[in-house]
Amino acid sequence: MEGIIEGVKQIGIENQEKKNLIQVSNTKKSLFFYVNLAKRYMQQYDEVELSALGMAIATVVTVAEILKNNGFAVEKKIKTLTIDMSNERGGRPIPKAKIEIVMGKTEKFDDLMAAEAEQREHGEGEEQK
Repeated sequence: MEGIIEGVKQIGIENQEKKNLIQVSNTKKSLFFYVNLAKRYMQQYDEVELSALGMAIATVVTVAEILKNNGFAVEKKIKTLTIDMSNERGGRPIPKAKIEIVMGKTEKFDDLMAAEAEQREHGEGEEQK
């Protein structure tokens, strides 16, 4: 466990100052949880940083592609790197792939979000009848 903590410190997550960072996991939440969370972060901060390690990289790339293909965001920066993580104290470090994708709002972001909210309102109103 201490090896994991050291690995986390090494990649700078422990006292992360970034408020617009989403660390994506491929086991904890659904794909659209991250898509909707990224939209909310972009509403607040104008851009969002999606980050993932190892097998979760495919999930983060899919989230970024959904945001891009639906016109909500554009890629500002993509960074790939390898970090060393160890499972136990003094254990041999295991290299892990990491990706960081910074997405920014498109010009039509606010219009798309307003249309989405309006669609939700009309959908909920019809269900109540």
